[in-house]
Amino acid sequence: MMNATDNFVSFILKLKQTTFPEALIQKSKECFLDYLGCAYAGAKMNRQKLMSRDYITGKCEIFGLGVKTDALTAAFVNAFNAHTTELDDGNRFGMMHLGASIISALYAVQQEKDICFEKLITANIIAYEAGVRISLAMQPSHKEKGFHTSGTAGTIACAIAVAVALDCNEMQLKSTISAAATSAAGLLEIQNGASELKPYNIGHAALSGLMAAYTGMMGFEAPEDILNGQRGLLKLLSDNQNTQVLYQEKSAYEIERIYVKPYAACRHCHSAIEAAILLKNKYNIPQQSIETITVYTYALAIKGHDHTQIENVPSAKLSIPFSVAIAYVHAKAGLSEFTADTIGDSEVLSLTKKVIVKEDKSFTDDVSSKRIACVVIKTKDNRQYRQRVDYAKGDPENPMRFDELCEKFQSLMKWSGKETISNSIMKKIFKSKE
Repeated sequence: MMNATDNFVSFILKLKQTTFPEALIQKSKECFLDYLGCAYAGAKMNRQKLMSRDYITGKCEIFGLGVKTDALTAAFVNAFNAHTTELDDGNRFGMMHLGASIISALYAVQQEKDICFEKLITANIIAYEAGVRISLAMQPSHKEKGFHTSGTAGTIACAIAVAVALDCNEMQLKSTISAAATSAAGLLEIQNGASELKPYNIGHAALSGLMAAYTGMMGFEAPEDILNGQRGLLKLLSDNQNTQVLYQEKSAYEIERIYVKPYAACRHCHSAIEAAILLKNKYNIPQQSIETITVYTYALAIKGHDHTQIENVPSAKLSIPFSVAIAYVHAKAGLSEFTADTIGDSEVLSLTKKVIVKEDKSFTDDVSSKRIACVVIKTKDNRQYRQRVDYAKGDPENPMRFDELCEKFQSLMKWSGKETISNSIMKKIFKSKE
């Protein structure tokens, strides 16, 4: 009798035999483009720390550093860098980031094993699907317990990506998933306070997923049901398990439901950021006239994101009050708005202290179908200005156009000092369109 893990393995192998439509292939290519912009920008942000160590010489590139190293190191560092920007993609239904870890692992194995790029594109579609389904099988209890799904489900997604790219068989895939599940890790506590280590969970997912796939390919026998056994992943990491979601038929692929981030902050901040920008552009209320800014949002957005004490740039990127303040002051919220200088700007910090974050129960009830924020500005003469955003820019219901995605990539490459290679990267990814 087949168990949850066996059914999941069968589902992945069935996906592997699927001929995906061109629109889905295009979507996967867009994920690669978005990822590379983030990876190069993150390398610039982390360069001083990263270049303080020596690297083993290898075949795999650390994007933006001019270093080639072994596959495991490249997967880890590229994933860490890509997530550092807080501009990498994700899926709100699975509550996880995807491209930063998955594509880092795929590029590492491609460069080490000389795999054709087309295999990466299809493996990426399957990995996004698998990662979100693992997450959905555990949510919302998984996050409520304090686990970072990008590290836990993300590890399994990375392992599956590599195993698919390496043309694994059924036994190898089950062994891969088992190894990945037992090494899956990620705690949300790592993002608290002045911590700069939130991207470690994403880097670890890429590294451990790659190692799990390499281990699985050796053909070691796997346990019967690593996912839903009595001491398996789902039962240990969640109080509720939905095994059916692992392999049930659905009308859309999860890669079609990802969000792409225009603002360099945690996605829980984006609806509020967008509302603040809309209010600024519409009313341009003088800051000295503002008494309070109240952000009504859903419960999951509040814990860990309502702080007004800004300790460093990562702390700013996770703060709804700071993100709203910087968005209102500058009418934008890109990498240039989240810097050491801006987090010390007295004008922005003064407005940050005026921001109050409150739960709207109806917004909480709508998660994950929507991530809503309503921003209300109250002036000192008792006027109120209100803006609600149900779907922030980049959501599947409010997607970035292809030209907007290309513009984001070009701007990140320019910011990184790598503008001269941006066109060649785009040509390589989308060459099949020529």
